Amino acid sequence: MPGPPDIATVVRDQAASWSSVTPPNAVAEKLAEAFADTIASLSALRGGLAFEQEPASFLAALQETKEVAP
Repeated sequence: MPGPPDIATVVRDQAASWSSVTPPNAVAEKLAEAFADTIASLSALRGGLAFEQEPASFLAALQETKEVAP
């Protein structure tokens, strides 16, 4: 079974599918390949992150200032 396609190929194919554009030059291809490091970093965090047990402070502040209907 072949491995996953390289990121430059994926970005090129997705851009063509969704936007009908292709990377215009070598710089665009290089930027697409830069996503590989980001994807690898995020994949390494998989399973180690979880939602907060308590509501975020912004949501808690909204609840505290919520007006009660008369």
